[in-house]
Amino acid sequence: MNTLVNVARYHLVDRLQFLVLPVGVTFFAFLVNLTIFAVIPETPEENYSGGLFTLYVFMFVCGALSMTKSLPFGLALGVSRRSYYLGTILLVAGLSALYAVGIVVFQAIENATGGWGLGLNYFRVPWLLDGSWYLTLLTSFVLLTLMFVYGMWYGLIYRRAAVLGVTLFTAAQVLILVGGVLLLSWTDSWPKLGTFFSTLTVGGVTGVIALLVCLAGAGGFATMRRVTV
Repeated sequence: MNTLVNVARYHLVDRLQFLVLPVGVTFFAFLVNLTIFAVIPETPEENYSGGLFTLYVFMFVCGALSMTKSLPFGLALGVSRRSYYLGTILLVAGLSALYAVGIVVFQAIENATGGWGLGLNYFRVPWLLDGSWYLTLLTSFVLLTLMFVYGMWYGLIYRRAAVLGVTLFTAAQVLILVGGVLLLSWTDSWPKLGTFFSTLTVGGVTGVIALLVCLAGAGGFATMRRVTV
């Protein structure tokens, strides 16, 4: 366990990448949105900016960099691939929990101030992050974790097969999606899929996202064992 903690601390030496930039860019986007809605003469009572998406993008980028920029030196220190990967997962859990708590806190402030006095919903996302605080906390945590772990998998693919590998990896996912669309069309299953999603709750979506985290984590771990540095 100490080794995993040390790996997480190793990553946090670069606080700019894992802490400063994600938080800084998220709040910069928030201030930009706040300024825009403050100067617009007439806006609806409820405004959704979607700017919070920047944090999730940065989690993906941080995940990829943790397996590209930081990996060679980490392994050179004598850390095994398994320990490096699991230690990074520990970092994922910590960062996701921290940022999820931040989203819940600022969402509460946003609700209490009537959207910062402008009807602006920056930390509140319709339906997905729009319920009780504990469900928002859980959904945010799982979604942030997914973005980071998915980024890790991409980073490992890049370490193993460079740009060609990333291209083929992306193409394979697109083909899977296209195959799914064709299968649904051939079996006339679109109505069933629509019924499934119409009855799905936020908790159910969170469960699906958690399954995707496990899938991405397992895929990344399998790729990690074959990575050459």
